Amino acid sequence: MSVLAALTPAVAVAAPQPPPSAQAASSAQAAASAGLAWQRCGPDTPAYFECATVEVPLDYRHPGGKKIDVAISRIKAADPAQRHGVLFSNPGGPGGEGLTLPLDLHKEMPQSLRDRFDLIGMDPRGVGKSTPLGCGLTADEKGWPRPYAPSTFTADVLRAKSIADKCRAKYGADLKHFTSRNTARDMDAIRAALGEKKISYVGYSYGTYLGAVYTQLFPHRADRIVLDSAVDPEKAWRETFRIWAPEAERAFDRWTRWAAARHAQYGLGASPAAVARTFHGVVAQADRAPITVGDRKFSGVEIRDAMRASFFSVQEATERTVMLKEAAAGKPVPNVPVDPEMPDNLASSQFTVVCSDVAWPRDPETYRKDSERGAVRHPLYGDFASSITPCAFWDGPAERVTKVKNRVPALIVQNEWDSQTPLTTARGMHRAMQGARMVTVDEGEGHGVYLFGNACASDVTSAYLVTGRLPAKDVTCRAEPGARRGAPMELPQMWAGIGAGSAR
Repeated sequence: MSVLAALTPAVAVAAPQPPPSAQAASSAQAAASAGLAWQRCGPDTPAYFECATVEVPLDYRHPGGKKIDVAISRIKAADPAQRHGVLFSNPGGPGGEGLTLPLDLHKEMPQSLRDRFDLIGMDPRGVGKSTPLGCGLTADEKGWPRPYAPSTFTADVLRAKSIADKCRAKYGADLKHFTSRNTARDMDAIRAALGEKKISYVGYSYGTYLGAVYTQLFPHRADRIVLDSAVDPEKAWRETFRIWAPEAERAFDRWTRWAAARHAQYGLGASPAAVARTFHGVVAQADRAPITVGDRKFSGVEIRDAMRASFFSVQEATERTVMLKEAAAGKPVPNVPVDPEMPDNLASSQFTVVCSDVAWPRDPETYRKDSERGAVRHPLYGDFASSITPCAFWDGPAERVTKVKNRVPALIVQNEWDSQTPLTTARGMHRAMQGARMVTVDEGEGHGVYLFGNACASDVTSAYLVTGRLPAKDVTCRAEPGARRGAPMELPQMWAGIGAGSAR
């Protein structure tokens, strides 16, 4: 994942989901009866890290039809006497490979959790070693979102259509079944194959949506559910990205206040308005003639794209703006980090999930009008957030959209200043998951909370996973200086082309 006055996708929503159908249940039981052939995951991984493959239906409405393979991994509970069950995990994306995530969790989790849970990882369908998708996308085709401009809109429409056509030509109707809903069903088939009555779960970013969908489809199979850096299920998926525009403006305003209070140190302006003028002045100069940063040139559009996420971390944004100011003055500056080109599998699977989960507007004029409004209302990122994507030309969803609305107990964990899943989307998840409690890190920055360095939030989360008891009420933790941002796990971005590489 709006305050923009715009047309919204014509999304059909389902009533609260009944228990899985008898066909789906029999498919899960068939997977269980087949048994799992566990083996060491690889010569460079520990002997206790095991992998196996589960065969699942491509289309759960036709369980006797085409099958696909889903790769799973396991680290057994350290103390069989204390073993509680299985803890599934997902690192985000969509399109993030989760097979090795148990290794990261095992290193960082307290011993009390390693004793009680088998840690279960999986590459979701279409990803990594699980029947991977690959549409053969070029570097240019992977670069989304793209800025809207009247002069390039026709070309952007054609590019978006060509991506959808390319994926459809390779996979045909199969593409419709690589969805969050079916991945949740895969999780339940894996649960059955493991011989477990319930699963516990830790999902980050996109993984929060996947976890919420699981609780909606299989509420009685959900045990201890942690949703970290949460998506608002009501905004999946176009509105999830569109909300980045107003949220970027909020983060920008907070940053200007912070930088102005430190004008003596950084020299960006003695008032928030002066700091804003400094940044926008650099952007305007780069739009007239790209400025040299390290060994590459940046236009103003590319600077806005590259800086959007940085504004959610005030010190990072300040240091980068100082560097950009120096570059605009002709001074040599070091390279700035630029996201590497996404692998074809990540980009292809990400497009497939966000385009197949829900219906998107079909008329390109919707995207043009929304982008024009967005650029005026939210000049930092509004032209990116509403621009046309391949989803406008994707085949519609094979099923009704999952309406998440239940009272399954869960713990939502959230930084206040998360650039990918802002606090407002986590609150939306809280509204949908009515039995949940929420842990908010006040002034917390970064994408990912649990095991990312905030002791308060991690302790509350671990205690819930150990005991199964939610806090009596929502919890607020304070941000901790020096908390790791992006470690131990690097969460996949929530859009394949994000970063300066997507602008032009």
